[in-house]
Amino acid sequence: MGGHIDCYLDISSSYSYLALTYLLKNREFHPIFLHGVTVGSGNTPSWTVPAKGKYGVFDAARSKKYHGLEEMSVPDFFPPWTLLPMRALCYIKSHFSPSIYESTFQSFFNALWVSHINITLPDPLADLLTSTSHFTTEEISSILSAVSTKEWKDKLSSNTQKVLDQGAFGALWIWARNEKGEEEPFFGSDRFHFMWTFLGIEWRDVEIVPRKEGRDVKTKL
Repeated sequence: MGGHIDCYLDISSSYSYLALTYLLKNREFHPIFLHGVTVGSGNTPSWTVPAKGKYGVFDAARSKKYHGLEEMSVPDFFPPWTLLPMRALCYIKSHFSPSIYESTFQSFFNALWVSHINITLPDPLADLLTSTSHFTTEEISSILSAVSTKEWKDKLSSNTQKVLDQGAFGALWIWARNEKGEEEPFFGSDRFHFMWTFLGIEWRDVEIVPRKEGRDVKTKL
């Protein structure tokens, strides 16, 4: 049995966006409803805790720079109620190719965190789907109709309940299986080195570059 990575994301999570950008080659992405995970697990969003919110300013800036997504910023409609776009992604995942699904997922993140388009509303969501050039007018109509049906409401709820049963308390949530068939969870966009080790994948740790002669460095470790 080969290794496998399942990533559970909501576009309302900025760290999910960072991880999606990083992991596009070695995973499977599943839409979830982050608010449902937060409430279901009894967790509190980090930005509602003053100390975490203050630290988050530094952490977000560092993370965005590392992942090459410095254009990201918090929209004025944050936190978004993402039921509509996440149900749409469930439908798209089921009816279209993986490349279209993943490209659309990226477009949703970009719309929310870069362009600040409120795609939690039907009209902006329809406009965004049109702008991707992935879908015909009829297909967009089908997507928007599907998000109000029991089937796709249940699908997003099922995904969300699945990660709650795994112990999730936020996003990004990863469930990985190694070649031995062993499975473990990983949380956040900065635990990839732990996951690579679990999966038996060789990787290089962060190293401090030796100081060049003549360079005045005052930092002490």
